[in-house]
Amino acid sequence: MNDASYKKLCIANILNGVTEGLFKYSRPTRVALIFAVEPDDPISIFDPQGLLRGHESKLEDLFFAPDSCWRHRVKENISNQPNGLLISENDLELSGLISHGGSSGDFFYQMWFTEHHPDMCSIHPTERWLEQAASLLVHDYNTKSAPINSSDYVLKNYSLQAIADYIVDVRDKHLGFDNKIQIPPILNDILNISKTREEGAWARGILFFTDPGRIEDIDFLTKIQKHERPVVSNVKHIRKLLLAVEKSERKLVSDGDTIIGITDSPIPDYAIAAEFKGDYGFLKTGEDKIASFFDGSFHSTTREAKLVELEELLLDSDMDTQASSTLFNLVSRLVHKAGHARHGCTLVIDLNETPNRLSGHVLDPPLSLLNPKNVDLACSLLRIDGAVHLTAKTSIHGFGCLLDGSTVTWENMARGARYNSALRFSACNPRIIVVVVSADRPVSIIYNGIEINAFRQWRPVYHYTPELLCLKQYLKGVLL
Repeated sequence: MNDASYKKLCIANILNGVTEGLFKYSRPTRVALIFAVEPDDPISIFDPQGLLRGHESKLEDLFFAPDSCWRHRVKENISNQPNGLLISENDLELSGLISHGGSSGDFFYQMWFTEHHPDMCSIHPTERWLEQAASLLVHDYNTKSAPINSSDYVLKNYSLQAIADYIVDVRDKHLGFDNKIQIPPILNDILNISKTREEGAWARGILFFTDPGRIEDIDFLTKIQKHERPVVSNVKHIRKLLLAVEKSERKLVSDGDTIIGITDSPIPDYAIAAEFKGDYGFLKTGEDKIASFFDGSFHSTTREAKLVELEELLLDSDMDTQASSTLFNLVSRLVHKAGHARHGCTLVIDLNETPNRLSGHVLDPPLSLLNPKNVDLACSLLRIDGAVHLTAKTSIHGFGCLLDGSTVTWENMARGARYNSALRFSACNPRIIVVVVSADRPVSIIYNGIEINAFRQWRPVYHYTPELLCLKQYLKGVLL
């Protein structure tokens, strides 16, 4: 393998590892890289899924504007620094993207980009992921005999370590470098507890970890005798102890090794907290969410649909801003209720002046959702088979409605009758938005027969490795 092919393979291999790792941690995710190996090299781009398309103007300003001094700044940053030391480069603040990179004496500049999904608990573990990609690229790129497949493997399975790296950074910044809690074992214990049932029930309640030196700052309801304190790695025992704090303000307290006792005090700042909520939960530092956990893994999602595309559709309609905002907030509340209750449902949002007549139970008079007590009734109506018919005036016009329409060629039989009926109905009825909530939590927003929030489809990098491009060519519209 020649030198150019090896270096291209290094980049493609690491980008593929980040892409697949973030796929498991977040959702289908695109990744791109902008880089210059030597100080005077033309800046290049590797963007096989078109992530940076639409950001050409900002990239032009950042790297090619007459007053751009990025090369000079990077040269100053790495001057007199030893090779191998990667100096962080901050987020470039491109809309809808997370970016992070670095510069060093043996790899002048690199900036990694990925998508900022609206339902993320925190972007910081993803930033640590991109930081790790940058470090591995410097190593692999400059070590021609490096087993680069190991970097691919590391990045595909980096979620727990990315979270641990972020927590360590936060705690070191605010508590100093002498804190004694080992983060990765704690994260593994949290996952194991979340997978352990007690008499058939999943764990509920809060367990938090604080430094041994700060235990005396906590106001305990009670402590366990020191010689009998259970170790946190004994997950079956800890699962039983969580019964003592379930459905209450009480919390289990650990020093990272054992359970110390029970408190009803607030969680201390920078303590690591696991909030178990049944078959899922949230990892926090203090009160700030870092990630969720379910199915034995950590994930970035808040588990609540953000419905960004629905908000945009309503704002683009002929409704006034206040009315569209009120309607959006009410629909969001109904969708979140259905998601938390784990039942599927369909909402038909009818923007016509005179609502369409649907086959189902028509209410007389319509049920106004501006009355708070009617919202709970609407949530119950969502549980009944058929769609709930909602008008632009924030009223329930009917429920148990059947949606019909002519078949469309882009139906997806894997999605079931509720989804495909919504596609057909929406394709035949303009000015109607259909929101489909699946029992397993995905939310589809369908307009004019198209699911507008569908995940983008793209070819995996290892199936298709395009050529590297100079950034100037890319900004002129040249395709990879």
